[in-house]
Amino acid sequence: MTHRFPIKEIARQSGLGTATVDRVLNDRAHVSPQTRARVEAALAELEAQERQLSARGRRMFVDVVVEAPHRFSRQVRAACEAVLPDVTEAVYRPRFLLRETMTEDEIVAALARIKKRGSQGIILKARDVSTVAGAVKDLEAAGIPVVTLVTDIPQSDRSAYVGIDNTKAGFTAAYLLANLLPEPTGTVLTSRSQETFQGEAERFFSFREQFLSLRPNYEVLEVTGGAGLSMKTKRRFVEGLENVASVDAVYSMGGGNRAILDALKDTGFAPRHFIAHDLDADNLSLLTQGEIGFVLHHDLHHDMRQALRAVSARHGLFPKTDLQLLSDVQIITPYNIPGLIG
Repeated sequence: MTHRFPIKEIARQSGLGTATVDRVLNDRAHVSPQTRARVEAALAELEAQERQLSARGRRMFVDVVVEAPHRFSRQVRAACEAVLPDVTEAVYRPRFLLRETMTEDEIVAALARIKKRGSQGIILKARDVSTVAGAVKDLEAAGIPVVTLVTDIPQSDRSAYVGIDNTKAGFTAAYLLANLLPEPTGTVLTSRSQETFQGEAERFFSFREQFLSLRPNYEVLEVTGGAGLSMKTKRRFVEGLENVASVDAVYSMGGGNRAILDALKDTGFAPRHFIAHDLDADNLSLLTQGEIGFVLHHDLHHDMRQALRAVSARHGLFPKTDLQLLSDVQIITPYNIPGLIG
């Protein structure tokens, strides 16, 4: 395998041992496809980082750990790589661990591995559970700052939260639907991918509180689960709609919206209004096709700049930042889609 980087550097980037990297590079036996793919990815990342080495500053590794469907984690990676040249106080070398689903034990084990091999910072999208919060506390105590992204772990002593203001997002969705729905009574269906994502919980509880204060005779029905993945989400919705008489609108906080729409069609429902989150490829297509009416969006490029600078601040390379770096809630319709989707 052709390369121009020291084996130790490739090993640090990939998170593998030098002996393992040497076996891959020299095409020796007993190397799994997954290991080979990690080395290939590390080489591609090093080549990309080399292109921004003209920036003068300290070289720092940052680990981006995300539990989310690929449609969203791809956006996170693209946004991170796009803003690297903008962050001039250090030359950041990102390492990505992007998984559609991870158990609590898998998340904790991944964070422990990062702690063991060393890192200058972690950008983390994970569940708000005690085991993960404990792992984050351990990392912070070891001098590795953790910045939570789009969903917070507030009891974890993380260095900062970066992302959309989830409470405002819930209030915004409530205001929109309360003014769009003409009938005095009805049912609004809400969807969360998981109960343990704190950001989605904030959206749900603020939405329900505000919507019912404006439309007290409506019912807010909740369906949770599916992790935003198509088959799992559709199955959860088909089950959740079995004893429902009508659905007038949908507020989807966790994605999987094609699957939600398919489940609604299969069970005979055609809600007038559908509010989703994030301009990923699926939602962009559904929005332009008229399948959903509004997307509550935030600028991931801005978020990633903020996250990297929060890490820099912990190392004394940037002025001290706030513990919460909140993004504005943008209401996107088919007529004001941003020209650049991260």
